[in-house]
Amino acid sequence: MSMVKTADILTLPDSAHTHDHNYHQLVLGLEGDTAFELEGLGQRVGPGTGCLVPSSTAHAFCGIGRNSILVVNLAMKPAGNREERERINRLFDQASYFDMSSHLQVLASAVSREIRQFPDDPMLAQACSNMLLCTLGNHLSLKQPCRKPGMIDLELIDDFIRVNLQRKISVAHLASLACLSSSQFHELFKRQTGMTPHQHLLEKRLSAAHDLLEQGHPVARVIELCGFANQSAFTHAFRRRFGITPARYRQQAALTCD
Repeated sequence: MSMVKTADILTLPDSAHTHDHNYHQLVLGLEGDTAFELEGLGQRVGPGTGCLVPSSTAHAFCGIGRNSILVVNLAMKPAGNREERERINRLFDQASYFDMSSHLQVLASAVSREIRQFPDDPMLAQACSNMLLCTLGNHLSLKQPCRKPGMIDLELIDDFIRVNLQRKISVAHLASLACLSSSQFHELFKRQTGMTPHQHLLEKRLSAAHDLLEQGHPVARVIELCGFANQSAFTHAFRRRFGITPARYRQQAALTCD
């Protein structure tokens, strides 16, 4: 029997499974859709949503196409002082679904990136687990401040872009952070910033690439770190933005440093 990880990134199969276990489980949607059934109540869990599965709660689940979820497994009798145990017990008082706050979505993306990169680091998994549980507990116990009508939290959007720069980022995912439909988000974003979400995302990628090239990183590594599809697309976008090819700019930066 394999040891259950404290935190893990999983892809659920497209066939339904039912089971229970003697530990609490927190599930956060990352990509695509998954279907869960907790105590007879079914709901989809995808980006921006999650569920709490108390220990010994029978639940069914399956994936719907391409998907990934972040799973945190917590012992039924967690270590720690009495106050910490009570906080955990309150959080897992009953099986439930929830919507993630925008800030929790950004945190979940950052945490999942670290876990993907270091999947066998138990200390990292425990730290990420504690952070997610504390943040979720705090956000569920507080009413979130209302977004100003007609305004998007650009700082939050930029935080999400920064921690996910290597990955493909869709306008739909950015819109979900702002709790808007894709069309509403596109319209409000352009009105607020003067550019489309795609243009803003490209500018963030190019700005990061500019800084990395200046620091001497190889062009191939910059393409990977900044989420460009290939060298041709990167070179074309960089030259159009800065009037010079990435390779030439890197050479110039190196000469300046010397």
